[in-house]
Amino acid sequence: QMAFSVEERGRPYTTDYQVYFKNAEGKYISPFHDIPMYADENVFHAVIEVPRWTNAKMEIATKERLNPVKQDTKNANLRYVANVFPHKGYIWNYGAIPQTWEDPNHKDEATGFTGDNDPIDICDIGEKVQTPEITPQI
Repeated sequence: QMAFSVEERGRPYTTDYQVYFKNAEGKYISPFHDIPMYADENVFHAVIEVPRWTNAKMEIATKERLNPVKQDTKNANLRYVANVFPHKGYIWNYGAIPQTWEDPNHKDEATGFTGDNDPIDICDIGEKVQTPEITPQI
């Protein structure tokens, strides 16, 4: 099993907040490019961007050096997911599968939708509340 750790910089819920990833040797790595897609033959790695019960819309910054996880913005405002009573934020851990990408130029024949130019989304429906980290997922 590969070991990864995270380093938080800045204050949460600000545009300065960023989560950087490190490998077992403490070297900075990209959660988008450097973490393997597979933990083993039947298990994917997942980079948890939005922990369960939180609502800050965190995403891998695919266009930034080292691709930190940071809060998404729209029109210079921090983005949040809506609360769905009685729950606060996402009811599951939400994130992405590393080393994947949804091509915005490819239209899916079944749905008619194109990719969103980001890694493939993943939803961890386990009971654990994850932190922004790498989690093996079946």
